[in-house]
Amino acid sequence: MKPLKKLVLPAMIVISFAFVPFHHGWADYDQQKGFEFTGVVTEFVFENPHARIRLKNDKAEWLVILAPTSRMIDRNVPTDKLREGNTVKVYGYPHKKVKNEMRAERIFVGDAKFELRK
Repeated sequence: MKPLKKLVLPAMIVISFAFVPFHHGWADYDQQKGFEFTGVVTEFVFENPHARIRLKNDKAEWLVILAPTSRMIDRNVPTDKLREGNTVKVYGYPHKKVKNEMRAERIFVGDAKFELRK
């Protein structure tokens, strides 16, 4: 049984770091270049580690990284209104390397504003 105990800690470390590449940290986004983007929803994915939405208007299409699903639920973001064909506005920061990807600080759905970061 002792050899098995010696494997538990290394296995836990490996498993915990296995998901790091999938987490979107703020360091990858240029917080000096915040901007608003309004577009029609072409895709909405509500899963961890972060929900994401794809917005398109006549000038551009952006993949928008939103908050973790638990935070969106806690902040009462009306995810049912983020369905394909609806128009929403986001304020966020562009990715430093990935073209047309941004991280949302807030999202505007109808007349309501929802803070995603704070």
